Amino acid sequence: MLDRINKAQDVINSACKTLGRQINIMEVCGTHTVSIFRSGIRSILPDNLKLLSGPGCPVCVTDQGYIDAVLRLADRDDCIIATYGDMIRVPGKDGSLETKRSKANIRIVLSSEDALQLAKDNPGKTVVFVAVGFETTAPATAVVVKEAAAGAIDNFCILSGHKLVVPAMRVLLSEKNHNINAFLCPGHVSAIIGYGAFTGIVQDFGRPCVVAGFEPVQIIEGLCEICRQLSAGKAELKSIYSAVVTEKGNIAAQQIVNDCFEPADGYWRGLGKIEKSTLKLKGKFGRFDAFERFGISEEPSEEIKGCRCGEVLCGLIEPTECGLFGRDCRPQDPVGPCMVSSEGACAAWFKYGREKRQEG
Repeated sequence: MLDRINKAQDVINSACKTLGRQINIMEVCGTHTVSIFRSGIRSILPDNLKLLSGPGCPVCVTDQGYIDAVLRLADRDDCIIATYGDMIRVPGKDGSLETKRSKANIRIVLSSEDALQLAKDNPGKTVVFVAVGFETTAPATAVVVKEAAAGAIDNFCILSGHKLVVPAMRVLLSEKNHNINAFLCPGHVSAIIGYGAFTGIVQDFGRPCVVAGFEPVQIIEGLCEICRQLSAGKAELKSIYSAVVTEKGNIAAQQIVNDCFEPADGYWRGLGKIEKSTLKLKGKFGRFDAFERFGISEEPSEEIKGCRCGEVLCGLIEPTECGLFGRDCRPQDPVGPCMVSSEGACAAWFKYGREKRQEG
């Protein structure tokens, strides 16, 4: 393994020297961001190779308007809010789910199946599952929606915040950050959608796209492949995560998602409204759509004053460039979602990037 890392590092160093300019590679996935920090990969890269943390944390990219919709439902006496733990502390305009826990029925669940079981166990309440995540978690949500329909569990519904990665990547390149030279593509998402889903990014924008796993050697070899392409003046699509990712992905998972959901326009933190970038339940499952059931909508909202999470998610700044980082915004008392989530860029910088951290 050490030989593979050294070999890849030599190629990276040589390519960066040949290019002689700043190279910006965005890792789209939050798990990559954390793994890169934990393994110290940044410390062995050439000075002119910069890694940008992208919009790959589902908690972080969830717009505040969605959080506010969840909080409105939490205020209802007839609802139980079922949510993953990472969402409990994300701030909305008027607090967070954590601040409402003493007054509302809010339950942390480990899976969508747990949320459905809550509905079965509490027939007198409507259980609203806070369904966030990318293509990786959408199949599990689709499964429980179909189970609820088959079992006539009508006191169950979801507030879909599921998002699609590729539309966000396209907006990044076309509107937000033209300085991204290549993408280290997400392994978990790619296992579902297949590495072929990134073909349009390569063809339309001329940016290398390389899918890699999460072990340090995989990440280093992924960066090596990107640098090789850039040095050769090429933009190619490649997966070095062949043990998990295929070109077409998980067809069964895609089918169940397509049966339940359809792409819809949606809001992203930092990226604004993106066409066909979120998943909405199809009409035949409309009775399980919390937006429709309760007549609420996700409205765009202003960023929290002073918080620059949106710019972090677009790779425009590093977390340490935010004036709140490490001072008013820390993991134990976060201001923005990038400091809340275990996969958030700000949380990773705070925990692992101590040499860059601004002390308050």
